[in-house]
Amino acid sequence: MMELIPLFLVAFKVLVLGTGMYYAIKWHYDQGKKEKNKQKEMRAVLRTSGKVAVVFVLTLVGLGFATFLLGSTLGLDLTFP
Repeated sequence: MMELIPLFLVAFKVLVLGTGMYYAIKWHYDQGKKEKNKQKEMRAVLRTSGKVAVVFVLTLVGLGFATFLLGSTLGLDLTFP
């Protein structure tokens, strides 16, 4: 009986992964059909995400500068070793 457990588990794994691969391929194929109409939308999304990334980096730099100023104001030693 113990020798049959790996056989059943491998068969189950193959069935689950095979089903998952089938639906993944089908989904990508269907998305490829829709992609032809979404070129303009994709450019807008990339432009917006670029703007969000720039705002994030600028905010991060500003926060770092403000933290450094606050630390200096409080008298912390912020010299690099």
